[in-house]
Amino acid sequence: MVLVHGLTDDGTNWPDAVEHWRGTYDLIAVDLRGHGTSPRFEASQLAAASTVMQRDVEEVLASLGAPAVLVGHSLGGFLSARIALERPDLVRAAVLEDPAKPPPVDDPDFDLTGFRDQQVAFVEAVTSRRADEVARMGRETPWTGTEIEAWADSKPRVDRVYLREGLRLMSGPWERGLFSELTVPTLIVTPIDGEMAPDPALIGNPLVRCVEIEGAGHCVRRDRPEAYFSAVDAFLAGL
Repeated sequence: MVLVHGLTDDGTNWPDAVEHWRGTYDLIAVDLRGHGTSPRFEASQLAAASTVMQRDVEEVLASLGAPAVLVGHSLGGFLSARIALERPDLVRAAVLEDPAKPPPVDDPDFDLTGFRDQQVAFVEAVTSRRADEVARMGRETPWTGTEIEAWADSKPRVDRVYLREGLRLMSGPWERGLFSELTVPTLIVTPIDGEMAPDPALIGNPLVRCVEIEGAGHCVRRDRPEAYFSAVDAFLAGL
């Protein structure tokens, strides 16, 4: 099982999942490029950063010698979906936790500059005021202390140059053309009425199952771990 984290997290941000699946799967948690201890982006790579990240993960999968269960959150969910589409030979099954939906290229309402500034401010706030942010997350979220500590520890390791200059997902199809074309068993886990959740009616693919978790936000497994693991374990058991 290969775990692919979301934006500004890294491979250490799965402590409860690792504990849950320890002994059931051989676990590999990657640091996406620009996160954790992975290499930083070269200047020439920033314009296609998400493609570079995808190819990095494909290299990890190809090194394993057999198809893996690919579990991704947010940005990692988007990359995992693209890999499952383009390299199904590497993927036994995919679990996508609220995968990040790329905005249309011509979307006049999407402020990329503002989004980049927001992400930089966010990681700087957690880095410089760690104790305050950890305390705030303890008050405002149902996350376990282990998850909060790992979340906070990952923020100083994010490549700020990537956040300022490379933060854009490749554009492309969503329900039709991505999820509708998947040829590996896939579970999409989202919050109820999630902003990025694909519409199952538009997917029309019997290999793709969508599950909504009540009371969860974008970080479904941290907000509602019992419901998340129940859904994922049942899906994997049915393979």
